[in-house]
Amino acid sequence: MHHFVRDEGHHHHGNTLPEYEEGNHDIPEGQYTSNESVGAAMWTYVLVTMLAFGIMFPIGLIMGLARHRYFIPMQIVAAATAVVGMVFGLTHGGRRYSPNNIALIWGWCLMVLAGIQVFFAVFLQIPLRTREGELEENSVLRRYPFFYRVRNVLSKCLLVLACFLPIASWVQFGFIFITMFGWCHEDHLGQCLAHGIMGSSFIAYGCILTIMLLLGEAWLQRRNVSQEFYDSTIIMLWGIVNTFTEHRWGQPWSHGDYQHTSMGIIWWCAGLVGILLSRKRWVAGSPPMRNHIPSIVLMFTGYAMSEHAQHLEVSTKVHAFFGWALILAGLTRIIEISFVLKDGPSKLAVAKAWQFLPPFLLVESGICFMGATEEQMAYLNDAGIDHSSYLLTLSSAAFLVYFLFLSLIMLYKYLSGTQLTSRDSHRGQHVPLATEEEELGLNDEEADKFEIDDEEDPSEGSSSGRRDDGFELSLLRGK
Repeated sequence: MHHFVRDEGHHHHGNTLPEYEEGNHDIPEGQYTSNESVGAAMWTYVLVTMLAFGIMFPIGLIMGLARHRYFIPMQIVAAATAVVGMVFGLTHGGRRYSPNNIALIWGWCLMVLAGIQVFFAVFLQIPLRTREGELEENSVLRRYPFFYRVRNVLSKCLLVLACFLPIASWVQFGFIFITMFGWCHEDHLGQCLAHGIMGSSFIAYGCILTIMLLLGEAWLQRRNVSQEFYDSTIIMLWGIVNTFTEHRWGQPWSHGDYQHTSMGIIWWCAGLVGILLSRKRWVAGSPPMRNHIPSIVLMFTGYAMSEHAQHLEVSTKVHAFFGWALILAGLTRIIEISFVLKDGPSKLAVAKAWQFLPPFLLVESGICFMGATEEQMAYLNDAGIDHSSYLLTLSSAAFLVYFLFLSLIMLYKYLSGTQLTSRDSHRGQHVPLATEEEELGLNDEEADKFEIDDEEDPSEGSSSGRRDDGFELSLLRGK
């Protein structure tokens, strides 16, 4: 982490890109931004960057996973949009910022990752076959079979990059925010990290629950475990980390140390119970058992946060709202498991309205926690903004984040052509789609030659109807 601003008593404004002129004469001592207003060029940079990395690149990822032929054009358009945004950022006026700020450094990293991703995607589009579906007689693939293996490795690298880029973009959006206000320096750095990491974890948890609700039940059934097995495993591991990292060893124990360490302890203790209960039922042949342990952990954590006394009244109320959002997330999850699903698995074709409440409340709690740092609360207090107005704004952001994520999932379902029959929904299976050999247009002899079917028999298919390397196939079709 590099330079952010810390002075909580000042209303700092800032920007995500560097000041390239030598010296920072306009920046007062002890601050990291100057006192001018943020210019239109910088706001344009922020909006265009959010459009490119928050919407367009994720849509490109979904197109790749769904094997859509416009995956490459979308990636190129997204990269071009990001470059336009960078131009606005580099030519901005108004507020000055400390050089080498974290948003600048991470922003350039994003641009490099985006460039590598586009290069890999375009390189992997070298045609492998003719329009008639046959491999070209003089194609690189026929002359150099090793080239196929290179493409295979590069396509997997592209998949990793495409999945990592939205996560890195989310981190950049946080850096943009704190850099614009000049927060998270010196003594405030640790608290900013804690709020950012923990809040993002709750948001990710809500998004993963939504994915499992709409797409993942067949995956769970193949592994003969319930959703709570993975929830409890993550809770246990996270609790172990918190137990030994929240207190600086050798230093006196503080109120916050006791609170956060105790939460870490209850997480790994409860996680052990959740893992045991969710692995399998005690009756042979029965499906994996659902349990309420992760939900109870959420409720205990929410209670602790809601009772966490703060120095400012607005901070106390925001923390209380965050805590109650977590409590409601745990409570609605319990109702979902026991009363909506009656301890059974989700049905992919018949998701209930109630099942969307726990994921949203987790996103809500994560956004509220990310927006509850000491400097943010001091800014609200100095500006005279009451907690209700602020919480409505944070809730609006939570709705937008959840809307974007739901839209991406629905876009994937639409583009992939995945259909469920009533029978398949009870079996937790998708209708089988094309095999890998059909995607590549290879006959049996060519498939054996290039060892495409060495992992599984394509005639059997997979229970999901799509191979795990479907993203790779979209790149090898040559469309």
